[in-house]
Amino acid sequence: MQILKNTLYMATAVAVAFLFFSCRKKKADKAPDDAYVPTPYNIQYPSYFPAMHIAEDNPLTVEGVELGRKLYYDPLLSKGGPNDGKSCSSCHIQQYGFTLPNSIVLPHINLGFNSNFSWKGAVSGTMEDMMKFEVEEFFAATPANFQQHAEYPTLFKRVFGSETITHKELAYALAQFFRTMISSNSRFDKYLRKELQLTPSELNGFMIFNTEKGDCFHCHTVGLFTDNQFHNIGLDSVFTGGNQGRTEITGMPTDLGKFKTSTLRNVALRNSFMHDGRFTTLAQVIDHYNTGVKKSNTLDPIMTKPGKEFGLQLNALEKADLIAFLNALTDESFITNPSLSKP
Repeated sequence: MQILKNTLYMATAVAVAFLFFSCRKKKADKAPDDAYVPTPYNIQYPSYFPAMHIAEDNPLTVEGVELGRKLYYDPLLSKGGPNDGKSCSSCHIQQYGFTLPNSIVLPHINLGFNSNFSWKGAVSGTMEDMMKFEVEEFFAATPANFQQHAEYPTLFKRVFGSETITHKELAYALAQFFRTMISSNSRFDKYLRKELQLTPSELNGFMIFNTEKGDCFHCHTVGLFTDNQFHNIGLDSVFTGGNQGRTEITGMPTDLGKFKTSTLRNVALRNSFMHDGRFTTLAQVIDHYNTGVKKSNTLDPIMTKPGKEFGLQLNALEKADLIAFLNALTDESFITNPSLSKP
């Protein structure tokens, strides 16, 4: 009987030991995956900005943002495609507010708050939708190029939990970085935060901008300085070629001559304005609104309301003040922020 008891005790001990080491082995096998838990990214922006939409299936993480930044500057994104050798940064240079100073390229500023993209709104939806278009159509990226790369599979696993790289993962990583490209530290922002006073000229320019005197605020809403909508602002009375605007996307005659409202943040860094770059100075832009508006059936009602049938009619001092305010929208920290620079 004693021998039987000893045998049972030994069998039980062996079984317990087996289960113990088996569980430890399973935990050890999972350890590498546990190491790839991304770190939540705490995004911050002013209270006078609208709420940013962040996709539930693409939460911001430190690792995701860093991966998106790496992709933004990597010409591998375009290898073998129609824009071979180019990266996002080729046409969106940080020191110019993520655009080119003498081109019609829309800047990459605060796009995480937008739902319409490009001058004519060729893409509408989320940032993920926009990045899918960029990855699949504009760059025609080849996921295999990243899959075979020495670093990218590991980097993607750290973000998405898998080394498999498709157009979706490329787009989602880029979307995370784009959401961090926030400009909100200009002289005007510091004025709103009561950190400094605007000059009398800047302040008067703001009053013109933000009242019926200048009517700018209707489309260039304070905060993002764009309403993310499309307007005919009287550039032409006859619409041909690329000047037809959003109607080329929607097919609707009521969209003839309408283009997206570009943000005015960092606008003073540019020397090409409107969808076709027809103006090269801010003074020329203001002169257009002052006396150069052309009538058409789709002209925005703001341009023809009572008292504005012949333009803004600002005097020379008022125009200078308005330009001073627009200069106060330059965000030096945005164009020098190392977290947005090439890694």
